[in-house]
Amino acid sequence: MRMQCLVYKSLRQFDYYLFVKKGEDMERVPDALKTLLGNLEFVTDVELHDQRKLAQADVVEVMAQIEAEGYYLQMPPRQGLDHDIS
Repeated sequence: MRMQCLVYKSLRQFDYYLFVKKGEDMERVPDALKTLLGNLEFVTDVELHDQRKLAQADVVEVMAQIEAEGYYLQMPPRQGLDHDIS
């Protein structure tokens, strides 16, 4: 399976990236999410396929979510406490 996607970054939420299927663009992105993300800046046009590697997510899961929901939201990795705070 291959999917052509557009990737946007949020100008309000640091390191939040929104993937949408090219041709559908923002049609299926919920209004509440659009409000949360604020203004978006286009980053790239990318072809997703099962051999492509993504830095933070499994590409097959990303494509499945885009098909089901109309978008995939990549958020920054969670920062755990790596040191003793006592």
